[in-house]
Amino acid sequence: MYSGNERSAAVGKAGEDFVAQYLRSQGYIIIKRNWRDSRYGELDIVAENHECIAFVEVKTRQKNSLVSGLEAVDIGKQQRTKNAAHSFIRRLRTNLPPRIDVAEVTVVEEMDGQFQFELNYIKNAF
Repeated sequence: MYSGNERSAAVGKAGEDFVAQYLRSQGYIIIKRNWRDSRYGELDIVAENHECIAFVEVKTRQKNSLVSGLEAVDIGKQQRTKNAAHSFIRRLRTNLPPRIDVAEVTVVEEMDGQFQFELNYIKNAF
């Protein structure tokens, strides 16, 4: 059905869609998805509520993956995410306090290209 790269992209997009829907259900407004800074890279999801602006790094993994989603956000990824978030804030000019979260999404089942996920949402991850 999918090649390896196509499947990874499909799983990753489905995981991000799942997290965006979760955030909406928690009262967040999605400001941007897959926002790119040419110097620091991509922010998966930028969302806000009345309390903060959240920069969400989404990591989608298979159930028995060797590296968890949280472990995949190494120190280099953390620094790039922080820098990209600062760049975004400078352009947005918001007074909301920033927060960086990690959404660990695990594929628990797949049938006919449809995925079922579990979510471990970590606020203030780093």
